Amino acid sequence: MPLKSFDHVVIPTADPEALLAFYKRLGFTVLREAEWRAGKSLMFSLAFGDNKINVHPPEVWQSGRFSLRGPTAVPGCGDFCFVWDGTTEEVAAWLNEAGAEVIEGPVKRDGGRALGTGVGTSLYTRDPDGNLLEFMVY
Repeated sequence: MPLKSFDHVVIPTADPEALLAFYKRLGFTVLREAEWRAGKSLMFSLAFGDNKINVHPPEVWQSGRFSLRGPTAVPGCGDFCFVWDGTTEEVAAWLNEAGAEVIEGPVKRDGGRALGTGVGTSLYTRDPDGNLLEFMVY
């Protein structure tokens, strides 16, 4: 199969400022923030590794003018699993330092590696919109 990987995903946000502050504390790179603030871009992006999350502020998802999106997506619809390159203790400390409460874990979970047969240990938190964030250690 020539399909290789995800490139990006898109989520709506109810509170762009809170979302930006949260993901900056976690160390994500923010792309197009200045353009978005200047009204020159409809959205901004949160980048990590070779991936990114595009974020649609309310003026995009509530306007009805932008149709290249999931028609029923609302803030809090995201459920993301990130691979952590370290230990579960390190990811727990990192989340705590960023003010992100661990709501579950560490727990064993099936992951996407090895064609969906890989097993890792995960910790979970939520962002300001309520999106579920899972951090998996293989």
